[in-house]
Amino acid sequence: MSQNPFDALGGGGFDMNALMQQAQQMQEQLEAAQDQLNQQEVEGQVAGGAVTVKVNGVGELLDVTVRPGTVDGGDAESLSELGELVVAAYRDAKSRADQLAAETLGPLAGGGGGLPGLG
Repeated sequence: MSQNPFDALGGGGFDMNALMQQAQQMQEQLEAAQDQLNQQEVEGQVAGGAVTVKVNGVGELLDVTVRPGTVDGGDAESLSELGELVVAAYRDAKSRADQLAAETLGPLAGGGGGLPGLG
C-alpha cells in the first residue's frame, strides 16, 4: 500500500508545504492591501459641500468640515439638521471607501464580501 493517500487520486501527491507557502503569500498581500487602505483618504459631501466628511479607505472617520453659515448654532432645529447632514456625508464617504476597498481587495478576497470591517 502506498504511503501517500493522495496517490490513489491519480496524481503525484499533495504538497502541503506549497499550499502553506501560497496561503502565507496571500496573507501578506492582504495585509499590504489593508495597510494601503488605511493610508488612503476619501471624501463624501452633501448639500453642495455644506458638510464634507473625510474617511480612510476602511471607513474610519478622519475629519468633518462644515462650511460657515451652514447652520445657526443657537437654533435646535438647525443643529438637528446639521447632525443629519453629517450622517449623510459620512454615508457618502463610507460608500466611496467601500468601493475603494472592493477594488483594492477584490483580487485577494473575492470583492471583500466576507471580510470583517469591510461592509
